[in-house]
Amino acid sequence: MRHRNKVNRLGRASDHRKALIRNMTRDVLTHGSIVTTLPKAKAVRPFVEKIITRAKKGDVPARRYINRFLHDSRLTNKVVEEVAKDFQARPGGYTRILKLGKRRGDAAEMAIFQLVKND
Repeated sequence: MRHRNKVNRLGRASDHRKALIRNMTRDVLTHGSIVTTLPKAKAVRPFVEKIITRAKKGDVPARRYINRFLHDSRLTNKVVEEVAKDFQARPGGYTRILKLGKRRGDAAEMAIFQLVKND
């Protein structure tokens, strides 16, 4: 029975899903926004939010946590020193999902997943 198991499996095995989430998180933190399907964007959102929240602390344990997830020390430094500084005054809600409509071919719901910029 699957009572209270709310993981969106995305049609993949657990190791494939973990790699997909890690790669999409890295892409969003590197480029600022990506175009993907709506279920993938919804699955990645909590991971990006948690990483930015940890990066706002900026101490050594936070850097180790982020590096353990991203596997890239340069990106870890970028997230802590640049990305987290943009969100220092923001208590949460660092990402936005904008719906684009259905993709031609398989009619998958597409979305833009991006970091919110402070204006």
